[in-house]
Amino acid sequence: MPGISETPSTFRKVSDMPSPRRLLSSSKVYEGRIWDVVSDAFELGEDTGTLVRDYIDHPGAVAVLPMNVDGEILLLKQYRHPVGMDLWEIPAGLLDVAGEDFVVGAARELAEEADLTAATWNVLADFFNSPGSSSEAIRIYLARGLGDVPEAERHVRTDEEAEIELVWVTLDEAVS
Repeated sequence: MPGISETPSTFRKVSDMPSPRRLLSSSKVYEGRIWDVVSDAFELGEDTGTLVRDYIDHPGAVAVLPMNVDGEILLLKQYRHPVGMDLWEIPAGLLDVAGEDFVVGAARELAEEADLTAATWNVLADFFNSPGSSSEAIRIYLARGLGDVPEAERHVRTDEEAEIELVWVTLDEAVS
């Protein structure tokens, strides 16, 4: 019944998993600088026939929630053109280095955007932003044991990153 939670006696395991559905064809409709648009034809089931879906083929991304010894988290303000806004975010970026492991990408993004290193990395969540239109998957890490990237090794920020503003806030402030 909608809106009614299941009782423990009817609990079932809920888990995301790869689908056995058969991909019939896949073609690149548009090739972009960061992501492409593809068109896939597949069989959903015997009764549905062939379906075609176009979506953004994304390389994936990582995000980092840096937390200092006082329990504050680091937010950064960055201009995001698609929404026309300056947004407060946690450090994040694309997995656009071939073969790069998720945590290595997260460490790279933390260093590039916040001039920080971390001694401890814990996965907070894996999620798909918009699974109906994009393959983008994001892994979010909690980073603790923070240290500064030495001045001589710091990333030179360009374009929108050149305007990044950093601020430490309490978790309650960030949620607000």
